[in-house]
Amino acid sequence: MSEFIHYLTQLATTVGLKLLYAVLILVVGFKLTKVLTKSIEKSKGFAKIDVTVRTFLKSFLRIALKILVVITAAMTLGIPGSTFITMIASAGVAIGLALQGSLSNLAGGIMLLLFKPFKVGDFIENGAYSGVVESISIFYTVIVTVDNKTVTLPNGALTNSTVVNYNGKSDRRVDLTFSVAYDSDIEKVKSLLLAECDKLPQIKKDPAPFTRLSAHSDSSLDFVLRVWVDAGDYWTTYFDLTENVKKAFDENGVEIPYPHMDIKINKE
Repeated sequence: MSEFIHYLTQLATTVGLKLLYAVLILVVGFKLTKVLTKSIEKSKGFAKIDVTVRTFLKSFLRIALKILVVITAAMTLGIPGSTFITMIASAGVAIGLALQGSLSNLAGGIMLLLFKPFKVGDFIENGAYSGVVESISIFYTVIVTVDNKTVTLPNGALTNSTVVNYNGKSDRRVDLTFSVAYDSDIEKVKSLLLAECDKLPQIKKDPAPFTRLSAHSDSSLDFVLRVWVDAGDYWTTYFDLTENVKKAFDENGVEIPYPHMDIKINKE
């Protein structure tokens, strides 16, 4: 009986020490991971990396270090490395089947990092949502819409859909169409449109503003106006031209027609 008690005591001591070591490794390891990631973030070399890449690397580094700490703690408990690797592989297959969407998002995050179709601060649109990119992590991209809503988009869906990057180029073209009555003077309308362009300093002279009669609609003549501006001046120019052209038409007697229908009554 005394030998059995001695065996239990020795076993409890051995297992208890291993368990204590594993807990210490987890606690200290997680704290060191936090300190290490923060020190890397504050380093000068890390600050020189693109903002988009920094966000991605920060998420990836934090997850990788935590996984390393957990593996080390498990091996301290006496789990052989080969056995642990086999368990991870088996669990990885099961988890992979259960988390196909998450793995797709991970692959999408890597694709975004490599090809950089957009970066943090760009205004993008993917069909369903549009907004300014706030962050790009391993699995998700977060954008802020124009009405200040936060939208989280899966990276897998982003890489498999059409994404419009409005900040991909430094210049953007503003396209507007103005409708006037059929009896309007074509040259006068063109002159008024170009005159309004000259009044806005943000409109570029090269390429020069362009306007021509583009269509004979049912009730109007349609004039297209195209001007080039810096990407940041797009909406300001769009609204300024829309308002200013209406005022110029009113001041110069150019009629903006309303849809109308002629009805003939045959009395018999």
